[in-house]
Amino acid sequence: MSLEIRVPQLPESVSDATIAAWLKKAGDPVRAEEPLLELETDKVVLEVPAPEDGILSEIRVEQGATVQENDVIAVLTPATQSTQETQDSTVQQEPEPAIESDSSEQAEVDKHAQPVASPAVRKAMHENDVKPEEVHASGEKGRILKQDVEEVVARREHQQEASQSESIKYTGQTKSVADLISTERPERRVPMSRLRQRVAERLVDAQHTAAILTTFNEVDLSDLVRLRKTYQERFQHAHGIKLGFMSFFVKAATEALKRFPEVNARIDGTDIIYHGYYDIGVAVSTDRGLVVPIIRDTDQLGHADIEKAIADYASRAREGKLEMDELMGGTFSISNGGVFGSMLSTPILNPPQSAILGMHKIEKRAVVRNDEIVIRPMMYLALSYDHRIIDGKTAVSFLVKIKDLLEDPASLLLEL
Repeated sequence: MSLEIRVPQLPESVSDATIAAWLKKAGDPVRAEEPLLELETDKVVLEVPAPEDGILSEIRVEQGATVQENDVIAVLTPATQSTQETQDSTVQQEPEPAIESDSSEQAEVDKHAQPVASPAVRKAMHENDVKPEEVHASGEKGRILKQDVEEVVARREHQQEASQSESIKYTGQTKSVADLISTERPERRVPMSRLRQRVAERLVDAQHTAAILTTFNEVDLSDLVRLRKTYQERFQHAHGIKLGFMSFFVKAATEALKRFPEVNARIDGTDIIYHGYYDIGVAVSTDRGLVVPIIRDTDQLGHADIEKAIADYASRAREGKLEMDELMGGTFSISNGGVFGSMLSTPILNPPQSAILGMHKIEKRAVVRNDEIVIRPMMYLALSYDHRIIDGKTAVSFLVKIKDLLEDPASLLLEL
């Protein structure tokens, strides 16, 4: 009996999903738990596995279509049934001797095999119409990497430009400016991903529903840089992960939130909900867009726990393997534009949160200390906040507290 492949239960508050990519074709053999397709929701990409060994006999919903929970999207013929059908339809005859295929035949088979690539890379291949045979896989064990796909796209664009340049050479006919512009300035239209659509909706919603203001300050990271350098090797040996700056910012934000509960609150209608816990979202940039996984109960975590959580989230976010519940909730967010070289920016709120901290590039600058000009590693900090719930004095005091804790990391470690 054939098995219907249905859209699995979607995360809470997610009503539908888009079929991002079919990883198998109709007629392909599959093994139990082998991914058949990828479903893209507002925040994550979900892989739908085969329930058991068999043949993917029918695909009922094409790539790019929108589906809802429990919709039938494909049909699987179990291995036992397909074997029995093959036996019933085969006339009894002497078995033919096996013919050994040479290496060239095997290479031809391998060429059409499913590419070894992460969901994000397969998504990029689909969006740019890149076939596996076009890509030179540079990853370990033949794994296709993002830069491999980018090389194919760049090569195509170069070839297209060369072709266009050749086509507009002087031919004895006069070309108008409009003709030249349309020929030399190609455009490419692609649909927005579900994640990009959702991010756009939330950002516009934040601008329309909150009274957003931003306050700035700067922090001298001399002691923190020195502390990190002194204990980096011992920390990594003890915990198996590097000691970064982000764990200090998460802990500093947590301590500041304890002192200013309005910043750890949100508006619900005409009520204010004060959270008695500290769930901090850390913004992570991926090929598909920005996601903000949540580190929960940061007041109960040590620096090593936070660094491990951040590294794990960043890795799985780029592979599209975050779970929906890891992106839900959160009472405060931190965004680090400094990793991209940003000197100063105004981060936007992540609704329904009431504030977000923006980190920026660490830059050595001349500053005055004890009436002397000295060179110090400085960073600009920005706090965007909802003025409906947080007063300016509270916002400034909150940011100053974070600054004080980071400039005196000993007090941060001692929770002073």
